[in-house]
Amino acid sequence: MTRISILTKDDMNDEQRSVIEYSSHSGQPHGGPYWAYIRNPKLMRIVQDMNRILTEGTLTANELSIIVLTVARHWSAKYPWAVQVRNALKVGLGQNVIDAINGRAALPTEDARENLVHKLANELLADQGLSDASYAEAEALFTTDELITVIARIGAFSMTCCTANGFDITPPDEVPARLQ
Repeated sequence: MTRISILTKDDMNDEQRSVIEYSSHSGQPHGGPYWAYIRNPKLMRIVQDMNRILTEGTLTANELSIIVLTVARHWSAKYPWAVQVRNALKVGLGQNVIDAINGRAALPTEDARENLVHKLANELLADQGLSDASYAEAEALFTTDELITVIARIGAFSMTCCTANGFDITPPDEVPARLQ
């Protein structure tokens, strides 16, 4: 059960309503953790802008999906997991890859970059840093801009997961994907 009340448009002030309307019309997220962020509309705008920027680079949709799913799995974040599984399937990430992340297993793919973003996310979250060997591997496969995006995406989505967990934001029933 979600711990924070979900504001209706009638409960919102003009700035909050404006942000929600913009989010709705532009396809930006405005549910789940954003139910908390809308309490501070400036924060919600910044979070949305940051997430948009972090998905505009040269990382593939699969790589981005693997990052956020790995982060959601690390934090056992139910709402982000459920929603991001739906998004990952839409962009073509295989169910077998999603199941491997959910089971905290190695990815069943030969794609070196996909395996590496999974490794980097797991290592950064578990060890609070990257080993010299992992960093060197990342430098060999990613541009500096891509590596910055990988690391920033891990951090940004950790905030999303912590928000969802802190407010016990419940996944919608129509999104059946659940954590193991």
